[in-house]
Amino acid sequence: MQTLHAEAGANPQTQFPAKYDLILEKVKQVNPVQYARTRNFIDGAVTHLSPYISRGVISVKFLQEAVLSKGYKSYEIQKFLQELAWREYYQRIWQAKGDLIWQDLKQQQPDVQHHEMIAALENCATGITAIDEQIKNFYETGYLHNHVRMYVAAIACNIAKAHWLQPSKWLYYHLLDGDIASNNCSWQWVAGAFASKKYYCNQENINKYTNSHQQNSFLDKGYIDIPTLPVPGVLEPRSTINFQTNLPITALPKIDITKPTLIYNSYNLDPVWRKDENVNRVLLLEPSHFRKYPVSEKVIEFIIDLAKEIAGIQLYSGEILDLETLYKDGMLPSGEAFVAKEHPAFTHYPGIKDSRDWMFPQVTGFYPSFFSYWKKCEKSLKQF
Repeated sequence: MQTLHAEAGANPQTQFPAKYDLILEKVKQVNPVQYARTRNFIDGAVTHLSPYISRGVISVKFLQEAVLSKGYKSYEIQKFLQELAWREYYQRIWQAKGDLIWQDLKQQQPDVQHHEMIAALENCATGITAIDEQIKNFYETGYLHNHVRMYVAAIACNIAKAHWLQPSKWLYYHLLDGDIASNNCSWQWVAGAFASKKYYCNQENINKYTNSHQQNSFLDKGYIDIPTLPVPGVLEPRSTINFQTNLPITALPKIDITKPTLIYNSYNLDPVWRKDENVNRVLLLEPSHFRKYPVSEKVIEFIIDLAKEIAGIQLYSGEILDLETLYKDGMLPSGEAFVAKEHPAFTHYPGIKDSRDWMFPQVTGFYPSFFSYWKKCEKSLKQF
């Protein structure tokens, strides 16, 4: 057993503190108007709340309500609300498609030449100075600005002609805010596998939004010329992705089998979920999950630090089947012994599944485009 204590410290990256009260302060500081105006700039008024949303510490609904409570009208901050809705849209796709999210969703990615990683991106050696610097910082912090993610994906898939899958796994491995649905679907959107056309960038655009002034790179072309470029020599070397996740070694948690056990995981670290109930609480890190979806040591440390804000929680690196054996002689039926939040990555959990907090709970299922989904969501905004 390994019990997690809040006083044990916070995430070492001060940009993303693990303390819940500090996260709530970040929520209070959100300026949705400035966000809409500047979000594409690497020094713009982005919220830096994505890791907490991805890890289930707060929900998009929570953030929506927090912003609207300041007196903004929904039409005044539509771009901000849309960006939250994109995240929810991708989750609905994962719910509907399941493991098909690992395949080209709309059409085969055009112009694919190989299914490997681009070594120059992995090694911060593309020659695009702003991109290389951002990737170096990404390795240190686990954070990459969304616009830079689009640049990276465009370089990997549309300039270097790689299929999106392996580069997306590389990015997910290092992201503190790793969200399989958002990550996979966004890469497919850039690569033209989940959109009607590819997304391209050029040096002028990168300079504008990264405050750089580089010239004469392989992207220093007009948008008419970019799609017809041959693969630059610097992007030809490839590498193979073979990531593994090292989990802490733990003993079985101490469980009172007369009480149900709330199961937390890397996508549900909500410190106020069923907060006042007399239950067992376990952060479950399943080796099988991380073999399928590997993440870095930095990400695991961040997950564990966030869990320290949940009173009485115990950490267990093992499978849900191991916890089920603890109840084999108990009085609780298997359907009542465990409680978790619904999530496509954890459909195998037994017991009760609480719904997540959705911005638009009534808009479910698969929509072929975000804007067909958004049209349904807009009707719900009128209540605000």
